[in-house]
Amino acid sequence: MSSSAAPSPATDANSSVASVSTLYERLGGAASVEAAVDIFYNRIIVDPELAPFFEGIDMKKQRRKQAAFMTYVFGGAGAYEGRDLFKAHKRLIEEQGLKERHFDLVGGHLLETLRSLNVPEDLTDEAMAIVATAKPIIFGRV
Repeated sequence: MSSSAAPSPATDANSSVASVSTLYERLGGAASVEAAVDIFYNRIIVDPELAPFFEGIDMKKQRRKQAAFMTYVFGGAGAYEGRDLFKAHKRLIEEQGLKERHFDLVGGHLLETLRSLNVPEDLTDEAMAIVATAKPIIFGRV
């Protein structure tokens, strides 16, 4: 994720109104999201509270799915084609005891990942606000 200032918005030749870049673009695009996902999962799989949820999981595939999801929710190109968040986490909740505190731990790892990449605070806050919207969906409170 880029530690430099956000690129200046492009201006449409037919308009004096500048286009607004997406969070995905301001974070640095695909390479930045993939780097963040790698660091993020490297942190999670060594966390004794979270590692059990990833036992037996193909982490290469998991990283790809997470990068695709983050690309989508941060405004990148393409559509998210994965399962909805509630269905994707239902087995973990029912069979492995996934709780909201685990979601908060995961969020903490994402926050620390973004900080370790020197992502500006305003972009970090924006990303974390987006991620927070997933919590009630995952736990069936919508």
